[in-house]
Amino acid sequence: MDLFDYIRETEMRKESPLASRMRPETLEEVVGQKHIIGRDRLLYRAIKADKLGSVIFYGPPGTGKTTLARVIANTTSAVFEQINATTAGKKEMEEVIRKAKGALGMYGKRTILFVDEIHRFNKSQQDYLLPFVEDGTVTLIGATTENPYFEVNGALLSRSRIFELKPLEKEDIKALIQKAVYDREKGMGAYGADISEEAADFLADAAGGDARAALNAVELGVLTTPKGADGKIHLTLEVASECIQKRAVRYDKDGDNHYDTVSAFIKSMRGSDPDAALYYLARMLYAGEDVKFIARRIMICAAEDVGNADPIALNVAVNAALAVERIGLPEGQIPLAQAAAYVAAAPKSNAACLGISKAMAAVRDQQAFPVPAHLRDSHYGGAAKLGHGNGYKYAHDYPNHYVKQQYLPDELAGETFYVPTDNGYERRIREHMERIRREAEE
Repeated sequence: MDLFDYIRETEMRKESPLASRMRPETLEEVVGQKHIIGRDRLLYRAIKADKLGSVIFYGPPGTGKTTLARVIANTTSAVFEQINATTAGKKEMEEVIRKAKGALGMYGKRTILFVDEIHRFNKSQQDYLLPFVEDGTVTLIGATTENPYFEVNGALLSRSRIFELKPLEKEDIKALIQKAVYDREKGMGAYGADISEEAADFLADAAGGDARAALNAVELGVLTTPKGADGKIHLTLEVASECIQKRAVRYDKDGDNHYDTVSAFIKSMRGSDPDAALYYLARMLYAGEDVKFIARRIMICAAEDVGNADPIALNVAVNAALAVERIGLPEGQIPLAQAAAYVAAAPKSNAACLGISKAMAAVRDQQAFPVPAHLRDSHYGGAAKLGHGNGYKYAHDYPNHYVKQQYLPDELAGETFYVPTDNGYERRIREHMERIRREAEE
């Protein structure tokens, strides 16, 4: 590096965003993620010993994936190369591999290749890297916000260790905020800013585990807030709320948070917890989930988990779906909330769901047994002469509008698919069926 390169790099470091300047350079400076980089943890020991194998860091934005890669770059004796999967093509990858082979052959130096947003690589790009990871030409560090088990080739996964990074704790982010405001070397300390305790608490909470979001808010607040009478920039709760505006919600419609939130929503309704159901409904609405998708999940739950314990639940769910389609948001959240709360609070039975599952299995696993002759249609040409419909008993001609009669095929006679529970209205169904069958026997 010549003098001009040094000056340019120094100036870029000064002018870079606060979140970039605040990146730790050593493992000891890293905040949070103690479950993987605590002193007794495998990753910590591997980095310290410079014996790191291929790894993939997986977690939400702002949790330190790139930071850990930079720390490794500062710690290792290996050559460190970095590419971004959103912009790198085959030419860039070939150049990295060429350099890696040269470093290994000429100097015996390993190369660590950091691929940011590795989930953006297509299959052929990932396949290109595979042999060089396998033979040790490069040690791969991948970073992704998407579940690697969905987005990364199985062959690469089998040669890498997966480390999941979690959203930072509120206290961790608060410590970063304090350092960012008062640190004169890397932070905003030279501006003479001061942040109130409640503003720091608010930002740490509103960031939702994303350190970058909190630091961006601090930087915006310091750069746009005029100095007070005492010559200081005061970051108050009002300033903080303006800078972050809307709480960050961990929700990606194609990622894990989508599936986890939907799963929690359904399980809360099934588990008869309307408070939790409304909370997860709010999270989905806040994050911009498709209301038709939400409505479908409520309808399915009403049929699958409430069933005949409260037949009205499905009506409520279907009508809520129609209502939200007609009125849209934000008012549409009200019928969705009504339906979710109703389904959650309703008595539960999955008897119909279990019944159709058992019946489907019988149809799938056994031959299509003939319909009993007395149940067959006798109206089409020649059917009556074949005995179709002979002996059929018309239920309405009998007490309770019921008569004992075989409806299932002969091979399945006596099989039970629907077993009403004692819950809600289904208890009345069970008692009614037991009564009319008993009286028909008498």
